Amino acid sequence: MATVLVKNGRVITADSDSVCDILVEDEIITAIGKNLPVQADEIIDATGKLVLPGGIDPHVHLDMPFMGTFSSDTHETGTRAALHGGTTTVIDFVLQKQGHSLREALTEWQSRANGTAVGDYSFHMAVTDFNPSTKEEIKDMVAEGITSFKTFMAYKGALMIDDAQMVGLMQEVKKHGGLVTAHATNGDLIDTLIAQHRAAGKLTPRYHYLSQPEVTEAEASGRFCDIANYTGVNAYIVHLTCEGALNKVRRATERNQRVLVETCIQYLLLDASLYGEEFEGAKWVMSPPLREKKDQDTLWAGINQGLVQVVGTDHCPFMWEQKLMGKDDFSRIPNGHPAIEHRMELLFSEGVMKGRISPQKFVEVTSTNAAKIFGMFPRKGTISIGADADLILIDPRKKHTISAETHHMNVDYSSYEGWELTGKIDTVLLRGKVAVDHGETKVGRGYGQFIKRGKVGF
Repeated sequence: MATVLVKNGRVITADSDSVCDILVEDEIITAIGKNLPVQADEIIDATGKLVLPGGIDPHVHLDMPFMGTFSSDTHETGTRAALHGGTTTVIDFVLQKQGHSLREALTEWQSRANGTAVGDYSFHMAVTDFNPSTKEEIKDMVAEGITSFKTFMAYKGALMIDDAQMVGLMQEVKKHGGLVTAHATNGDLIDTLIAQHRAAGKLTPRYHYLSQPEVTEAEASGRFCDIANYTGVNAYIVHLTCEGALNKVRRATERNQRVLVETCIQYLLLDASLYGEEFEGAKWVMSPPLREKKDQDTLWAGINQGLVQVVGTDHCPFMWEQKLMGKDDFSRIPNGHPAIEHRMELLFSEGVMKGRISPQKFVEVTSTNAAKIFGMFPRKGTISIGADADLILIDPRKKHTISAETHHMNVDYSSYEGWELTGKIDTVLLRGKVAVDHGETKVGRGYGQFIKRGKVGF
């Protein structure tokens, strides 16, 4: 039995903060206490460090087909990069192809992830063609440990389902104790604005942003809340970006409805001023697009008010050459940006170290809440006896600079090039094994395990 003792760290969970030791036996935490009188095969001195639960990023797109190409991080490179940034578990999106079954889609994604992932992973199922056959598959997916189902309210002809299909999906998922998530933007209005801008010869990346104004997200978020309220399903909005959309969630609480909300690190820290007339703005072409400063203020407040439960990434990287597919037409730029490696350190530096959120709130929104919402708690998302020994050690005062030259993501630029951060993740344990130690990867291809998830527990 392999044992590891993490000594003298400041151990922070969503509801505790104390200096203590943690004993790990094989993959599991077996003891927590002051000055534990035990010996171990490996001793890690965490004096002066923060010891937190491993991060969970519930919104990533690895090796994903999109707009005639694939996102550039595989399950191997993406989960390795995640580990370097303190994220020990990711949830990737399986995309059903219209006219095909959920089982076919799952088999395709399993063939890419199983045996290749370096960090732990699970799947959401994106339902793009809800029909009687698909309906019958929902219970099978839940039995597989895939208990969350995504709907797209945009990308007509490829991913989008209509409101009638969404109602049917929600009703079926509710029967089996699952969760329905939504990409909540009004696809018809967005498509109309894109066509208008293209017809007028307005083709720079700025018009990607102008084709998705706040109203497109606010309207769809409100509609999703209303349909979810009607069906009674557990509901979750992915990558919420703006004041208008969050206000729809606020209003839903007035009728005692609970709608869970995820935002992403980029929407807290970056804004639409990055969309100029130059093609450089393509680095930040994502959907929904970056918003305004007032929306950042709203999202930070929403985190502290408990309206925003999760900070993910929507990690969907493309090489610069892939972005150049849209050099003459913004609508052909692959949507997405790289962030899987930097979410935790960015939020720690800009959130905790700048006093915007507490350390406990940091743990909540980067790990614990996602574990609870997506059926992995208490195995994941906390430091407690019996939990997986997914631990990260942060040197809270260590400064470092983000650069494409040093990151581990398979992409040739950084959305945060030159950002100086305070707080560096030095050591990462995944299921009791040191996975990253001061920048060196200690586990290899295939170490990551598929995490079979239970029903919603939040």
